Amino acid sequence: MITMSVYSSYSDQDLVALLKRGERLALTEIYNRYQGVLYSHAYRRLPDREEVGDIIQELFVYLWTNRQQLYFTTSLSSYLYASVRNRILNQYRNRKVRDNFAASLQEFIDQGENIIEDQLREKELSLLIEQEIAALPDQMRLVFEMSRKLEMSHNEIAAALNLSPHTVRNQVHNALKILRVKLGANIFFILF
Repeated sequence: MITMSVYSSYSDQDLVALLKRGERLALTEIYNRYQGVLYSHAYRRLPDREEVGDIIQELFVYLWTNRQQLYFTTSLSSYLYASVRNRILNQYRNRKVRDNFAASLQEFIDQGENIIEDQLREKELSLLIEQEIAALPDQMRLVFEMSRKLEMSHNEIAAALNLSPHTVRNQVHNALKILRVKLGANIFFILF
């Protein structure tokens, strides 16, 4: 076994060859040689000590676990710098995706709250309208419901209830007048 001091005299190419053969001390030497400058390089682009430390650690874990498949078309230092840069870009990309997702989720939540509030108001308003319609005199209520809910014409209602079309028209008119007063003009015009 070669001692640690000997590894420090090896070239990068020799260290990569030893790393590929499973020499842990070769990885340790590469780490000692490049960790500081890679950290400084990364920290200038991503000023978060914890994230930078994670990026550097992941890079060296990757080197060890994929040591047998490593093939460099450039120098070891160029490979390490490019790897750090790519990992930082991935970090930015992931952060942007995460931020976009969070913004989208917040927008959905905000809209969801508005939709739920609108649905509740609509349900309350429907109940109020139904109560006011139910409070109309019986014949007036029946004529009004046939006109608005069943969408029957005045003549059809008159024929069904054995009333004159003029009576039906008056009953609908009076029902609308009562509802306008009970519900308020703004709500009434929106609904009817």
